[in-house]
Amino acid sequence: MQSYNLNHLRELEAESMFVIREVAAQFEKPALLFSGGKDSIVMLHIAVKAFHPARVPFPLLHIDTGHNFPETLAFRDNLVKKLGARLVVGYVQESINKGRAVEETGPQASRNILQTVTLLDTIEEHGFDALMGGGRRDEEKARAKERFFSHRDDFGQWDPKNQRPELWNIFNSRKKMGEHFRVFPLSNWTEMDVWQYVLLENIEMPSLYFSHYRECLNRKGTLLARSEYVKLMEGEKWEKMRIRFRTIGDMSCTGATVSPASSLEEIILEVAAARQTERGSRADDKRSETAMEDRKKEGYF
Repeated sequence: MQSYNLNHLRELEAESMFVIREVAAQFEKPALLFSGGKDSIVMLHIAVKAFHPARVPFPLLHIDTGHNFPETLAFRDNLVKKLGARLVVGYVQESINKGRAVEETGPQASRNILQTVTLLDTIEEHGFDALMGGGRRDEEKARAKERFFSHRDDFGQWDPKNQRPELWNIFNSRKKMGEHFRVFPLSNWTEMDVWQYVLLENIEMPSLYFSHYRECLNRKGTLLARSEYVKLMEGEKWEKMRIRFRTIGDMSCTGATVSPASSLEEIILEVAAARQTERGSRADDKRSETAMEDRKKEGYF
């Protein structure tokens, strides 16, 4: 790896490490949002380095839709056991059972949007005052508006027009009772940075990110993997394809990419040539022009 890239990655690592340590220092009950995706894995890896040889001093929080990829859950559980970390799981199914959330119906139904209710209820139940997420500014236009320390009101809502200035590395964590913060240590990273760092640090990743054969359907340009949560619509059919995933989420809305990339080096070359963002294949982001921002205003990640 070229020295320029190496220096760039170490600078990003140092910045993220500083932000994570600031969270541990400024907040009483922080948690790290962990989805089992590449960004949260990298964020956790940096957190482990930041506090070594001690254990990470905050729990991991996963909001489980009940429609996750089995590979993601298996990877999550193995990593938590390996690190000896504490895992807190909020279940969307419990929110549905309690009448707190109403499940969508129809062939395009998804539980993705229901995560907001479960997340906010879990924050209140455990008293978390800061949640670190793996969101990056290059992912999507709404995420590009986030600060490192992003304030949420006592309803868990975000106002993109009323954010606090961040001068140099000075972060304002003042809040009122019931309010909390979302913190984004990887804000300045790109998808390419993430994969180059994964290669540099030899970080283990879920198999879903690497090329494999799987039955999928093409729904308006989004390749959805076969599962009990995806129902065929008229004219659709399952086809065996060689694919991989650039982002991992709910099986009902996470699109795959046709790809032969089966190694980190091949993924990096593929990302360098890509003309679509990694979230360009997410069906949930295509529901409207402001789908992500609308969800974030309500309390989404």
